[in-house]
Amino acid sequence: MTTQLQRALDGEVTPEMQAVAGAEGMEPLAVLAAVAAGRVVIPANRLRLAADRRVCGIGKGLRTKVSASVGSTPGAADPAGAAEQMHTALQAGADLIMEMSTGGDMDRVRRDVLAAALVPVGTIPIYQMAAAGREQPGAEVRLPAEAILRLFEQHAAGGADLMVVHAATTMETLQRARQSRRTLDMVSHGGTLILGWMLHHQRENPLYASFDRILEMARHYDVTIALADSWRPGCVADSLDPAQVQELVVMSELVDRARRAGVQVLVKGPGVVPLNQIKTTVTLQQKLCGQAPFFVFGPMATGLAPGYDHIAGAIGAAAAAAAGADFICPVTPVEQIGVPDAAAVRAAVVAARIAAHAGDLAKGVKGACERDRAMSVARKALNWREQFRLALDPEEARSGYRARNVKEKDAQGTRGLGAPVTCSMCGEYCALALTSAYLGGVKG
Repeated sequence: MTTQLQRALDGEVTPEMQAVAGAEGMEPLAVLAAVAAGRVVIPANRLRLAADRRVCGIGKGLRTKVSASVGSTPGAADPAGAAEQMHTALQAGADLIMEMSTGGDMDRVRRDVLAAALVPVGTIPIYQMAAAGREQPGAEVRLPAEAILRLFEQHAAGGADLMVVHAATTMETLQRARQSRRTLDMVSHGGTLILGWMLHHQRENPLYASFDRILEMARHYDVTIALADSWRPGCVADSLDPAQVQELVVMSELVDRARRAGVQVLVKGPGVVPLNQIKTTVTLQQKLCGQAPFFVFGPMATGLAPGYDHIAGAIGAAAAAAAGADFICPVTPVEQIGVPDAAAVRAAVVAARIAAHAGDLAKGVKGACERDRAMSVARKALNWREQFRLALDPEEARSGYRARNVKEKDAQGTRGLGAPVTCSMCGEYCALALTSAYLGGVKG
């Protein structure tokens, strides 16, 4: 089977490239050129391609995309809860679902999400190493390398459109981390699993040592590879330290190998990064990794916001998107204090979408400025229906308006939608209404 990348290099505009072009308002040949250059990826496992499935492009010149993380955990192993998280995330506007189960019946949850999601789905196969450790303490690090590689085959054959691969965690990056004396060491769950295996066996990371085999799997099913940053900074003190940078150097090698193999690839990024280092981080990744799409986790601009981590994440995500990041993994409000429920997932997705749009405005992405201007025109006209249609979260905008303007509605309930009612503390002295009245007769 040929991949989207191979077909682009052969000059073929695939149906998926056509769909991305239509969604982004671009010419199909422009999408083809970006995919061929590795600047855009289209996660689309050949086993999940169907008329009712939506595809999305991630990368340069496209709208900044937002994922949502769902799944079961050891403390919340209810598959129904994962399904609720997924449906809530999609209603909030997520472009892609990351199935990230760490406990419970992980196989069932993954199958359910892949069957139900009409958008691309990403998975993290290495998380299933932990299941062996729950049955027998320490078994996760004693797994044979072959058993670890079979996890990736299982996920690819099961229909995953994107697989996260912790292949850049090497003995060399470990040495750099030891030299840098990190504050928080390693905060990546998948990274710690593979690092534990390396230390137990005193051998190189099997995902790095057998990366060509993983590429064969990805090429066969047309799975997009996301190179994970195990040494991402977990606090501002560790940002851009030797371990993070050395891992990025290894990622640049792996990006080149994936592209030569005809496999689509993107790079995952930090983490927790102070605002003054976000642009540097994005620029470094883009330079080293040949403009491969950049997938950022947040990044949170501070670690001092437990309970409000989605705000810290949105601040960093907006700066990252403006600097050139292409894909945002939302941070939930309870990232540092607990397992998120559906409401927390929704809050995270909406916050990330606001950050993504702010980044698109800064990058001049097609349609972003036009949408903001249309909102301004609707505000001037006090056209509430249009404002709700254009809002990034129409449901919250509409319910918030109705809760505060109940008395303004007439018997038919229409005055609150389209009539000049107040929207803030100004009351009857609405700035927009008064300005229109004062300047109504003035000719420009």
